[in-house]
Formats: sequence, structure tokens, C-alpha cells
Amino acid sequence: MLLKKISLLTERVSDWSVYPFSVPTIASFREIEIRKPVVFFAGENGSGKSTFLEAIAIHYGFGGEGGNRNFGASTTESVRAVDPLVKALRIAFSRRTGRGFFLRAESFFNIASAIDAIGSVNAYGGRSLHAQSHGESFIALTANRMKRDGLYIMDEPEAALSAQRQLSLLVIIHDLVKRNREVQVIIATHSPILLACPDAQILSFDENELHEIQYKQSPPYQLYSRFLADPNRYLDALFEDEPLLSDDG
Repeated sequence: MLLKKISLLTERVSDWSVYPFSVPTIASFREIEIRKPVVFFAGENGSGKSTFLEAIAIHYGFGGEGGNRNFGASTTESVRAVDPLVKALRIAFSRRTGRGFFLRAESFFNIASAIDAIGSVNAYGGRSLHAQSHGESFIALTANRMKRDGLYIMDEPEAALSAQRQLSLLVIIHDLVKRNREVQVIIATHSPILLACPDAQILSFDENELHEIQYKQSPPYQLYSRFLADPNRYLDALFEDEPLLSDDG
């Protein structure tokens, strides 16, 4: 594994009332051990998981909008807003190889354009990512780039992937970890399919505290399982403005 421990240096936080320290889970965070080659960040929208992921990527040397150490950008206001967290984090790496990739669904178009502009299409399958569907281009990028040692960070890749393609991504991740010794994959996701990756570490950003959970404790697994077991119950409750969940599930 490349990444071993993440700590927050509280003395470097000048104002706890401003973003991103105004996010409760980030404000309460102090330290976490990274124990597995594959790590998932799970949590509701606004819980801080993507912000934390982005800070790790920038800390490693990737552009905040995605890419690798050779190309990428950190120019948008949202990316600059993460800078205070980047400066406050201490991240212990076993070794910084500089290899890897940061993949963000929301800025993937810009990355695909950059790949075309620098003439690196052959390194990504030989076909422009713009000439493929969103899901196909995601899989083409991961299949061609996730082959060797490095740090691979993905922010909600399921946004572009069908359920079948999510299974394909799990195969790519499994093969990457199996064949390489110095590799780490960190993914922020809402997908119960991706979270099912065997022997992964799942860190929850819910309940205003960063903590480790098991797969079946994750809200995506619980909600999808209950919904698929009895969708009519959920739909009836939703349309009748009745509570969707009770204490007994």
C-alpha cells in the first residue's frame, strides 16, 4: 500500500467556521489508519467525502479537477476552496511513486479534451474518449491506465456507469491490486455494487464522524436491499408522504 495514515493538524486550521472545516465530519476528523489497498468513502451528499478525496489527490500531486501529475488543473473556485484542507492534512505514504490517476465524473470532459490535446490517445485505448459514450470512455480510461503501481482516486465513478459496467470496474480493480505491490485505490461512491469489492476498507462520513463500517452496515446496501425486497412499499410510502424507514426497517 502507498497511503498509510491521514491526520489533521488542527494548529493549521485558522477558522473552523469556513468551508471545508464547516463540514461536521471534516471538523471532527483527527486521524485514520488506512489498512487496505482498496478504500471506499461512503456517505450522504454534503458529508465531505468528495472534498476529502480531492484534498488527498491534490496532496499527492494530482490536479484538483482530475488527471495525473503530467496534466490536470486546479483552477475552479471549488478546487481552490479545498486548499486549506490540503495544507492542514498530514498524509503518511510508504512511498510516493508519482504514478496513478485522479478520475472525477464531473470534470471528465475536460480530462478527455486534455488527452486529445496532448496527443496521448494511444495510451488510453487508441480512440478518443470523446468518440465513445460516457460509460465506455470511463471503462476505456480505467482499463488502459490502471495497470501498474500507483495511487488511483475516483470520485463517484458510478455516475457514468451502468450496473454491468460497475461490475467491469470491479474486475479492473481486482486485477490491478492482484498484480501490483505498491498500489492504492480510493473511491468515493454511493454504489452498493462497488462497495461490495472484496476485502475493501469502507470509511463512512455519516453521523458527523469519519469511521469504519462493514459492507452491510453501509446505507447504500441497506436502502437498496430493502427497496428491492419490496419496492411497492417504498413507492406507496413515498407518494403518500409516509415515512420510508422505520426503526425496525
